[in-house]
Amino acid sequence: MGSVATRTKRERRVEQRAAVPFHAITPFTMLDFPDRVACIVWVAGCNMRCGYCHNPGIVLGQGSMGEEEIFEFLTRREGLLDGVVLSGGEATSWRGLFDFATKVKAMGFALKLDTNGLRPDVVARLLEGQLLDRIALDYKAPPTKFRRVTGVKAWSRFSSTLDLLCGQNAVPFEVRTTIHSDLLDEEDVLAMASDLAGRGYRGTYAIQQAVSGEVRSTLGDLPDNKLSINQLRLSAESQITLRFR
Repeated sequence: MGSVATRTKRERRVEQRAAVPFHAITPFTMLDFPDRVACIVWVAGCNMRCGYCHNPGIVLGQGSMGEEEIFEFLTRREGLLDGVVLSGGEATSWRGLFDFATKVKAMGFALKLDTNGLRPDVVARLLEGQLLDRIALDYKAPPTKFRRVTGVKAWSRFSSTLDLLCGQNAVPFEVRTTIHSDLLDEEDVLAMASDLAGRGYRGTYAIQQAVSGEVRSTLGDLPDNKLSINQLRLSAESQITLRFR
């Protein structure tokens, strides 16, 4: 599960970006880590190629900041921030993540991981090390559309991560999906909600519409999102609680 032998060439290239792994820091947020005043550390590189992604510079670009710069920032913010969000790109693709997370926790910060779920081995190790305080998992698409949406054939690895998280109760986690009319529809949302319910997920399922076209450029250069979600219908038919953003 997620061994070196089964990783894609893309994932191995991402892991090689270890010297300067970070794209940037968002110094302050009260929205991304519930009940925490936090910063966001953006890890460069990603093992997916989602067409609606609005961070192509992070996904395709090289890092511009090293660990020393991050820790200098965190040292200056001790007592002002109480949380750190690990985002990207895809943070679990970085080989140095476990050691970095260990050091951040030792400084007294709570840690939240934003992940696409393609590295169940990394998520499992972070959980076993008691390094995470919260997780946000991106459920990109049902299995029939997973490769089309993400650019990778890796549903089984995402599914393993989802089972792992649903099977533990030590760390709260949220599941979320981004919808674009060229990629997913309401039936897909209901199928994913049904899958989550079947796995025992009892949290809130966050649904957000992609912004693209002339308003915002995306990795796949998608046109404007033309999908108007029927929130009443989805809420009525979903087997779990939906939250629309």
